Amino acid sequence: MRLLLVEDDPLLGDGIESGLKQSGFTVDWAKDGHAAQLALDTTEYELVVLDIGLPRVSGLELLQRLRKKGSDLPVLLLTARDTVRDRVTGLDAGADDYLVKPFDLSELVARIRALLRRAHGRSASVIRYADMELSPDTLCVTRNGEQIALSARECAILTDLLEHRGTALSRARLEESLYGWNEEVESNAVEVHIHNLRKKLGNELIKTIRGVGYLIRKDSP
Repeated sequence: MRLLLVEDDPLLGDGIESGLKQSGFTVDWAKDGHAAQLALDTTEYELVVLDIGLPRVSGLELLQRLRKKGSDLPVLLLTARDTVRDRVTGLDAGADDYLVKPFDLSELVARIRALLRRAHGRSASVIRYADMELSPDTLCVTRNGEQIALSARECAILTDLLEHRGTALSRARLEESLYGWNEEVESNAVEVHIHNLRKKLGNELIKTIRGVGYLIRKDSP
């Protein structure tokens, strides 16, 4: 899943970016509000981690612009200010959650995962489909009691297809979720990952819709 991190502190931003990538997320890091606005206008994200105190365009202003456009993109605010008024202001501006600096990276990851589950209408950390249970947190699928390990990108594609079951996702759409800025898109990478998933989970799970993309049926067989 592709996230946008908006943080102007280079040390903190570097640590968050590295930690989120190690947790299996694709991360684009914008260092000011203007760069973040450009990113939001041109790229599809699953969630935004947004610092309030930004140069050029403040985090709150960026958030307000997003909500005025009617976007329901999940936003987790980061701030060094921990007063009730600050929290209320951020939440009233449209934030979905709020984390005060300094914070533990594991808590940030847990909050992000909770917001993503909520955005996709589920409360459990495990995604269930037919005889399969997928845990995006552990990169593991269980089928009939047998555990099947996935690579981070295999898990990302499978999660994306399951979260949007019934809708065909194009190769370009899947590539967008796998690769962030300055990452070279490997030739036929999506096809290779789909092939590996079929090998591990069976050919019947992921359907190819010619000229459109890949799909997992809405209703399990």
